[in-house]
Amino acid sequence: MHDSVHDNETAEQPEPSGEPASGTNNLLDDIGRLARGVRSLFGAQLTLLAAELGLARSAVSWLLAAGLGATVAGVGLGLTLLGLIGLVLAKWFDSWIWAFVVLAVLEALALFGAIFLFRRCMHWMSLPATRQEWRAIMRDTVRRAEQDIDAGKGEV
Repeated sequence: MHDSVHDNETAEQPEPSGEPASGTNNLLDDIGRLARGVRSLFGAQLTLLAAELGLARSAVSWLLAAGLGATVAGVGLGLTLLGLIGLVLAKWFDSWIWAFVVLAVLEALALFGAIFLFRRCMHWMSLPATRQEWRAIMRDTVRRAEQDIDAGKGEV
């Protein structure tokens, strides 16, 4: 009797031929596989994006730390060089007072030279041809941005 029950169960189950029983199940299975694939793809993209953002955040912190370190080292080097120049001037003049006076005059000349150069550059930026060139650059940039936006809207 046990054999007849087992034979009935095997007779009721369809043969695994690889073909689904109905077309609706096939479509639903395909849609399910597509959804899982898309979720897997975008999940991987989101994971990669999160990793890249974390790396960029870390890089910004390290860039700021490196910039601060370079600034401190640059100021230290500048002070050391100024001290050495002061020492050489003191030996040359046999007077620390004259060395500091000459060093202060040299630093003032460098400061006024930098200010003069800055003002000259600002004057060059305000000349009519330069202003027209800036306007043309800005117009081209806005036009390209608008074209990129329009191209992006056309694809969506």
